[in-house]
Amino acid sequence: MEPDRADVMRVALVQEASGLEPDANRARLDALTPDDTDLVVWPEAFARDFGEAGSDVSAYAEPVTGPFATEAARVAEARRTTIVAGQFETSHDPARPFNTLVVRGAATAAAYRKVHLYDSFGYRESDRLVAGDPAPVVVTVGGWQVGLMTCYDLRFPEMARLLVDAGAEVVVVPAAWVAGERKVDHWRTLLRARAIENTVFVVAAGQPAPRYSGHSMAVDPLGDVLAEAGEAPEVVRATLHREVLDEARRTNPSLRNRRL
Repeated sequence: MEPDRADVMRVALVQEASGLEPDANRARLDALTPDDTDLVVWPEAFARDFGEAGSDVSAYAEPVTGPFATEAARVAEARRTTIVAGQFETSHDPARPFNTLVVRGAATAAAYRKVHLYDSFGYRESDRLVAGDPAPVVVTVGGWQVGLMTCYDLRFPEMARLLVDAGAEVVVVPAAWVAGERKVDHWRTLLRARAIENTVFVVAAGQPAPRYSGHSMAVDPLGDVLAEAGEAPEVVRATLHREVLDEARRTNPSLRNRRL
């Protein structure tokens, strides 16, 4: 094993609903972050929920040095882990923030701004938010290369491939996957597809029912589901083993076999 390649990553997926009061959401970071994990993934927009469809969320935007990210950093340090969680971030347009993931840990501080805004299934996220730069964001967590995407990004296979081409071994997907007909099936199918086609671990934390779909999941590089929540609030745990990743890429060398 190379010195900087850890054998195991312990992951917790916090399937919890964000509310409309930012102070209460920040308090739950402390209350629900476990103290025996390497990576804790919270849902999209956890700092403050979207509210009613089409709501103006600009008043709740913060910089990535603001109260939410600062509390995430404090909790991550106290629990000796790395936290990924979603917030609205101030942008160049005062009326339209970014939909941002902040990553905070002992050796990691990063941000990813959602690229594909949810202009689908009757929603128009781009009316209220600004899309981020499509460059892949990959961070190091405990010796693993972790790529970031958010919710609707999952429906774009090129997004996950960009992350894997940039070195990702684990793809993290915080989400607020709106409930509806076929939505859980789409969610589960797409998470497994992104894992299989890229021979990568996929760990996804969603907000729970009834508004959202729940079913936070960890999937291994051959598409086996390691852990899955139901619809209710829950903390789901999974352990990722590097030998599984290495064996999957030997067994199914599709990344090497591509012809571009």
